Amino acid sequence: MSESRSADPVTPVAVEPPGAPIGFVEFVLLIAALMALTALGIDSMLPALPAIGEALNASPAARPFVVTAFLIGFGVAQLVHGPLADRYGRRRVLVVALVIYIIANAASAVAGSFLLLMVARVCAGAAIAATRVATVALVRDCYHGRAMAQVMSIAFMVFMVVPILAPAFGELVLLFGNWRLIFWTIAGLSTLVLIWFAVRMPETLAPEAQLPISPSRIWSGWRETATDRLSLGYTLAATALMAALYGYLNSIQPIMAVTFGREKLLALIFATTSVTMAAANLLNSRIVMRLGTRLISHSAVSILIAVSALHFALIALGIESLVTFAVLQAITMACFGLATSNFSAMAMERMGGIAGTASSVQGFTSVTIGSIIGAGIGQAFDGTAGPLVLGFLTAGIAAFGVVFVTERGRMFRPL
Repeated sequence: MSESRSADPVTPVAVEPPGAPIGFVEFVLLIAALMALTALGIDSMLPALPAIGEALNASPAARPFVVTAFLIGFGVAQLVHGPLADRYGRRRVLVVALVIYIIANAASAVAGSFLLLMVARVCAGAAIAATRVATVALVRDCYHGRAMAQVMSIAFMVFMVVPILAPAFGELVLLFGNWRLIFWTIAGLSTLVLIWFAVRMPETLAPEAQLPISPSRIWSGWRETATDRLSLGYTLAATALMAALYGYLNSIQPIMAVTFGREKLLALIFATTSVTMAAANLLNSRIVMRLGTRLISHSAVSILIAVSALHFALIALGIESLVTFAVLQAITMACFGLATSNFSAMAMERMGGIAGTASSVQGFTSVTIGSIIGAGIGQAFDGTAGPLVLGFLTAGIAAFGVVFVTERGRMFRPL
């Protein structure tokens, strides 16, 4: 892997990023709002799936494609948004993407067939993918290293609260109208975020840093992202952990319904784990400037491995209970939150010159590969939480091994 940028992965970049162009609190809240639109577009659909299926004559088996279509567009389009953000700037790409997202939600609201709804959902996912790519590039324009990890931790904290509230948001909207009103409401909220962003956020990509769009330049950016030791290593480590997260999303419903027979507690258990992830990111934002991204993330993965091993042992011994599952899974998800927010910052540490392209490659890799492996974890459900916990244990060991190689054995360093 290339060492062209630095022989030492912790050597600071030559030019210190300038910091946020607006107030720090507003900057973080705006980034979080942009990222939250993705979760809102996914999770608020869940309560409306039966009504959508009945209205558009979709079978129960086809209804989950309302979510899947969105994710397909979201995953693939990241490779497109990156080069665009490096050529035309973060602001222009995000503004255009938000406009398309609003139009796509409006099209979803008036769709007369399930096929047209699927097309609109793919377009919506493809558009909002810009908030994954361009916002990370935007943050990298302003910060790097620990400071970037601090910003991303706070933004992720807000972002992770949205999946808790989004289903309730969907149910609340359904009290005042049918499923089409959910799409209209998302379009309205997206319009407010668009206005906020357009009025307050200037362009963060310097004109001299703009990169041309050409096959050779894009390939060069992809190659640099995939061969830089930090970028590749921490992207693969994050992908392993994301696979476990997607496995959790695919497994939690049957675990609650079949393993424990307490399906009505699904929302509570799901909320508990999301809260612990959010709390972990808040903690990270408070301590990362003092302890550093490496010490925190490497320690978090180590704890994740230990807790998952203990959890799997309890399952193997037949003494698993809903309480032990909830407690140990909450600790595991907190470790996940501490690790992934720092992994993202370290993967971008030497990618400042091609932040948009690098973010798109890293995002595409973690979302696409992670979701495929996560689907496999979900399909392995055997009536117990064993496959899920084994998935987290395997992912933790894989992530630790990749990081060990990436850091050449120099783990847990505060600097």
